[in-house]
This record gives sequence, C-alpha cells and structure tokens, in this order.
Amino acid sequence: MTQEKVVMEGVKHIVAVASGKGGVGKSTVTANLALAMAAEGYRVGLLDADIYGPSQAQMLGIGEGVRPHQVGDNQFAPLQAHGIQAMSMAFLVDITEPMVWRGPMVAGAFQQMLNQTAWDDLDYLFIDMPPGTGDIQLTLAQKVEVDGAVIVTTPQDIALLDARKGIEMFRKVNVPVLGIVENMSLHVCSQCGHQEPIFGTGGGERIASQYETTLLGQLPLSLGIREQADGGKPTVVAEPGGEVAQTFRKVARAVVEGVTAQQAEGPNISFGD
Repeated sequence: MTQEKVVMEGVKHIVAVASGKGGVGKSTVTANLALAMAAEGYRVGLLDADIYGPSQAQMLGIGEGVRPHQVGDNQFAPLQAHGIQAMSMAFLVDITEPMVWRGPMVAGAFQQMLNQTAWDDLDYLFIDMPPGTGDIQLTLAQKVEVDGAVIVTTPQDIALLDARKGIEMFRKVNVPVLGIVENMSLHVCSQCGHQEPIFGTGGGERIASQYETTLLGQLPLSLGIREQADGGKPTVVAEPGGEVAQTFRKVARAVVEGVTAQQAEGPNISFGD
C-alpha cells in the first residue's frame, strides 16, 4: 500500500546528503554545500538528521545552549547562521548527554523535526543524513517527497563499498541520486605544496560511471577545511573567493540542474510497504 507523504510547508525542494559510512566528511560537505547554494542566491535551510551525533550546530557557529523559539502551538522557528536556516537536535537537548535511544525513538525525533520546524520560504532544504541505511533514511523516504540525494565518499575502496549501499538504498525507495561528491581526493602539503592521493584515485569517477550518475565535484583533504568547520565558519564563508568555495558553488549549481532535470522527467513513484 502506498503511504501518503507530508508536504513540508515553506520548502520547495529537499535534497538529502548521505554516505554509507562515517568519517568521510559528509557533514562538512553538507554545511558548505548549503552555504554555497545560499551564495548562489537561493533561500536555504539545513536539517541535521544525525540524532546521535549532531554536528551542524558547531559547524555553523551556533553556541551551545541556544534554543529555537516556539511558533504557534507546536512548531519551532529554525535558527539563523551565515544566512541560512538551521535545525538540529543539538538545539533541543544538552549535547553533552548521550542519546541512549532505540530506533523507533530516533525515527520519531527525526519526524518531529521534519514536521515541527517552521521553515521560512526555502528554495532548498539540505538534510544531513546520519551514516548508514537505517531508520532515519527510511522514515525520510516514507514521509516526505525528496527531490534527490547527494552521496559523499572518499576514493578509498572501503568508503566506496559503503557508498554503493547508500546509492542502492535510495534507488529502492525511489529517490534519485543527483551525483557523487568525492571528498579528500587529494592531499596538498601546506608547507611545500606536494600533492598526494592518500586515499587512492578515481574512486568517485568509477562509482559515478557504474551507477550512471554524475561526479559533482572533488574536494581536497585540507587542514584549513577542517579547522574552518570546527571553528563555526565553513570554507564557503571563511574563504568565499577560494578554490574550494568555488568547487562547492559548482556542486550547488549542478544540484539545481539535477533537481530541474528530475522535475522535467515527472514525479517519482511513492514509497510503498
């Protein structure tokens, strides 16, 4: 039986950013991609769907203990950071306390954030998905119409193996994969400029070819990118004219093109049980 999906008020397009495993820099990519889309002139939101380990509050420079204010009877206004709207479990609980929850509770918390955030006229909502292919991924596919997914991987064979699982999962729930972002593709020494592909080469291109999708961009393994994200001022904001920021803006434009192309092909088949 087909499940009826909720129309998210105030949101035109939803893009999930996912990876099959942790440690590939997915959240850093998501934050920079959202900020790059805003730099392209769109109204953008970012939903941190990692209930166990939310990181977007720190990456966006939103201080611990800052809480969203209530709108109406049961909604919360997203917080503002660097020109985008944001919502995260980190805004609602003490992030120093572990979330010792079973799967249904996690899915329920995610669904509440989906349904009870009063997004304000967004062109794009990016959802920073948790690692893996579990409850939250299925809840998202069942409850709302997702325009597409971006898969983040490194060139490393182990990461590519899990990225394939992420692609297959989105295919099973009829969410189009807009493309691949290959992170940590090349390390550039900050002292001498020597370039070295620490995690291998060509992995993102191979997986994109295998699944007939697009390699959206390749990003370096960079101390600066990590420091800027940890400091609450991601690269797109910290160095807007730099090469990395321009790569993110290129990826953002490709996402727009991909979503537009999917709309031209017609709606996706709804997820059924």
